[in-house]
Amino acid sequence: MSALAAIRSVVDYDSEVGKITQFMEKFVESGGKKQVAVDEDDSEAMVCELSPGETRAKYVNMLQRVADRTEDTVEISLDDVRAFEIESSGGHPPFAFASSLAYRIENNAKCYGELFSRAIDNLIPEPSESAMQDPDADVLDVLFQARRDRDRRDREVVQAAEQEIIKAMGTDAEGASKQALGVDLFPAILTRRYSVRFVPRANQAAQAVRDIGASQIGHLVTVRGIVTRVSDIRPSMIVAAYLCDSCGCEVFQEVKTRQFTPLAQCQSPRCTENRSRGKLHKQTRGSRFLRFQEVKLQEMTDQVPMGDIPRTLTIHCYEGSVRKLNPGDVAHITGVFLPQPYTGFRALRAGLLADTLLEAHHIRPLKRRYDQLASELTPELYMRLAQLSRDPDVFGRVSRAIAPEIFGHEDVKKALLLLLVGAPTKHTKDGMSIRGDINICLMGDPGVAKSQLLRFVAKVAPRGVYTTGRGSSGVGLTAAVMRDSVTGEMVLEGGALVLADNGICAIDEFDKMDESDRTAIHEVMEQQTISISKAGITTTLNARTSILAAANPVRSRYNPRMTPEENINLPAALLSRFDVLFLMLDRPNHDDDLLLARHVAWVHAHGRHPTAADLSGTAGDATANEEEIDMELLRHFIAGARARNPVLPRTVADYVVGAYVQLRQQYKLALDSAASRRVGGRSSIDTGIGSSSRSNIGNTTPRTLLAILRLAQARARIRGADAVGTEDVDEALRLMDAAHVTLDSQPTGSSGIFGERQQRSDPVSSIFAIMTRQLGTMQAVSNTGSMPQLNYSDVLGRVRDAGFSEADLSRCLQQYEDINILQVNLTRTRITFVSAPATTN
Repeated sequence: MSALAAIRSVVDYDSEVGKITQFMEKFVESGGKKQVAVDEDDSEAMVCELSPGETRAKYVNMLQRVADRTEDTVEISLDDVRAFEIESSGGHPPFAFASSLAYRIENNAKCYGELFSRAIDNLIPEPSESAMQDPDADVLDVLFQARRDRDRRDREVVQAAEQEIIKAMGTDAEGASKQALGVDLFPAILTRRYSVRFVPRANQAAQAVRDIGASQIGHLVTVRGIVTRVSDIRPSMIVAAYLCDSCGCEVFQEVKTRQFTPLAQCQSPRCTENRSRGKLHKQTRGSRFLRFQEVKLQEMTDQVPMGDIPRTLTIHCYEGSVRKLNPGDVAHITGVFLPQPYTGFRALRAGLLADTLLEAHHIRPLKRRYDQLASELTPELYMRLAQLSRDPDVFGRVSRAIAPEIFGHEDVKKALLLLLVGAPTKHTKDGMSIRGDINICLMGDPGVAKSQLLRFVAKVAPRGVYTTGRGSSGVGLTAAVMRDSVTGEMVLEGGALVLADNGICAIDEFDKMDESDRTAIHEVMEQQTISISKAGITTTLNARTSILAAANPVRSRYNPRMTPEENINLPAALLSRFDVLFLMLDRPNHDDDLLLARHVAWVHAHGRHPTAADLSGTAGDATANEEEIDMELLRHFIAGARARNPVLPRTVADYVVGAYVQLRQQYKLALDSAASRRVGGRSSIDTGIGSSSRSNIGNTTPRTLLAILRLAQARARIRGADAVGTEDVDEALRLMDAAHVTLDSQPTGSSGIFGERQQRSDPVSSIFAIMTRQLGTMQAVSNTGSMPQLNYSDVLGRVRDAGFSEADLSRCLQQYEDINILQVNLTRTRITFVSAPATTN
């Protein structure tokens, strides 16, 4: 096999260090925005955002702060490098981006990080007097100062020896003099108290995980994704220090791989001459460690091709990059794409394969927290928010900005706005916490835009997680036990509810969740914690999140003759934990259908929702002059509202108490009225026929009182008030009553499922008529001489469709079995008619 040809690099790295030094010394910025002209060959438009204040060199000031220990990261902006090259060349001769220093940094970021470190070592100034006199200075500064003094003395000895050798031999023998004197200089990385990080260009596009390939190894790339797991911060050794017990020399070993073999014997010239083979002892204090954190980044849903699964990339964060990401964050992460060989037994199985990772340099979260939004308010946004807050109908105006592409549902959008704002969490003296997050459930027919409302709310919230009941198991909602790839220990990886901590968890298809998986929701909705006991790990995780659920009826469409529990097939104990439950029905109405069709046609024709100006002909001039609330303004408004903490005055508290007592009395009267109308042991609440009382899930309980207080405080936050008013309580009561009215929308005297009208109010007679009709249909199809029989499951399905329960069916069968009209077998699978009844038409 022939040897490969050696290729010599054409890059002069000493010259590159000189260019880097010139850039860091001479790059100057001033306040404001600076437009840098580019050549026609350069398609990269440069607009540098400059901060006001300093007029000295930007990086000279930065190095002074590094020397004073106020900063430990040197961030090199590639936009600054590009702008400096264009300005220094003067456009003569013009050059393209592919031949610039910024391009070479992007394509060889790992190497240029070391070149920048070499330039910084020569440029870093002495620390200021205030930093030298700081009593809280790092203890290692003393050790490093002693090492620098020793390094300087060794260099002086080497230079003196070189001069003597040159005079004696007439040749330059620097390497021989070092070997003769046995001078072992300190590694440069040992005395560096900073780390170099590159900031990408402003117009560098973010890529998906699957788009990064082998051609980009060593390049500076930007990846977009969601953080699924963040490890603990651990020390990572980069320089190991040893002390010889024989000669007393200090030996250093640079660690550049994930695993290394520690040195065992001293290789200093003194031990070599004496042949003492001194034993080395590791010195933890003299070693150099970096803060290390491993992050798992998963690509977003919109980046996954059809039929594929999301891919994951490992992110390694060092020093200043740690603690910047939390599980559930969506961010742009810029770093160096590097290969990582497998170690241990995995290397034997992998063979020539290697894993890949991204060494993080710059992290930019896409969704900032509410407190960050409040601190990053610009004067323009401040003026817009002030103008919006002065609007007397600010609640209705902001609620119309919730999913403007969806027509109607005004009360639902107002409730969703209250969910986004929430109420302040109360903490008592004994440590008990009263949640302020609002839980909302949307039920109703398919096609009423429940999923679109959920997606919009999850998009607006800084920490919004969207999931489905069928796709999320109990482990996927709470936490899964995983093995840490770094240490091999069993760790917990948070699920959807943990990722949505201090945010919103939108669960679609809530009715299709398994019963065993719903048990995780009960604790989260009230206690806002998740108790875990898996793989020897017993802990309680925080899940301070608002639950926004959407559920569909069991039989495709909502049956008004059945109770909501029977339609949605969810237990009342779970539904009672929601503060507001809305029933969104799709009822035919000419005027509403006309407006809806026009709205949908407008959206499809123009690709956007109609604004107030577009509807000025029908909405009036006052509405047409309203400023449109975009997504950014909506987020800042919610952030400003959540910063307020309105109190509950005594008078308003008495008003809430009176309203709650009145609701309880109405609930008691409804129960008494239902008991008096009990027919054959069945109440009208259970049948849902001819009942003016509400469903079981609309009952007034102490949770209703807490829900009223939360909704009222959220509306006071939106108004910008410091105290809750009676109008806030009235609006909360109105929203809850509007939700209950939709739950109680069960018309009397309506047609049955088969088109006939209910002629009997007695459930037993109505069920027997259903069985008679079904029996007549079977006899018309098959003329058999045997005794007629019906399938119990088929009868039960038809009875439930008609608005009755299984208890009504059992009562009907018992009464007609007593008079020997029919018989039911012991397994309750067949209903046999002893004497054929007369069919009814």
